Amino acid sequence: MSNSNSDGGAENQWEDRGDVAWNEFDWERYMREQDEVIHRYLRFYEACSADPERIDTVAEKMEWGSDVWEDDDSEDDSDDDEADDPDDVYTLHKNPVYISTKAIYLSLSRSWCALAADSNRVPQPLALALLGSMHRGEEQAAQAIHALDFGDYAMAVSLFKRAMSVLNSSLALLNADTTARLPHVQAWREQSLPRFFDLREVWLRVIAECRDELKRPTDEEN
Repeated sequence: MSNSNSDGGAENQWEDRGDVAWNEFDWERYMREQDEVIHRYLRFYEACSADPERIDTVAEKMEWGSDVWEDDDSEDDSDDDEADDPDDVYTLHKNPVYISTKAIYLSLSRSWCALAADSNRVPQPLALALLGSMHRGEEQAAQAIHALDFGDYAMAVSLFKRAMSVLNSSLALLNADTTARLPHVQAWREQSLPRFFDLREVWLRVIAECRDELKRPTDEEN
């Protein structure tokens, strides 16, 4: 999965949304639709859990083709009614990297909270520490995707690296000697490690493409 162009460049997308005459109820409808997209991704992801190429398989099922990164804004500005079509309105919530990150973290936090609710299975300090670590990792990744959408590739790389650092902290908690003596936590760890690694893989792909963008000559250099 890649997103070096961030669905066509956010600077134009943000300007286009200024023409959308929606009230708060329209936006609530839109946000619910985007929430459902995250859950749809997660359903595909869960179904493909045994597939070693699940990141790409799920992207195909989500119909994220190579053109998902291209900008189609310049094609047709003649129909003003299209601005009211939710399918034509872009926000961060439609970014595939955002969707995949939110969905995978949702699966992790949901299953961890179900397990950690029982203090006989998970010591509460560990329960809070891991939940907090996952929250920080998701937050750093969301900031990175914001930077990506605004075309600030260097900042995106820096923030994705921070997200991976936090992800490594989550793994360190799960790999600690004290954690190894907790059978329920170890069972959850074995189930969840591929998901942590999938997050890392998605971010590494985006980092690589951001760095490729940064190497390209600018218009001034040409």
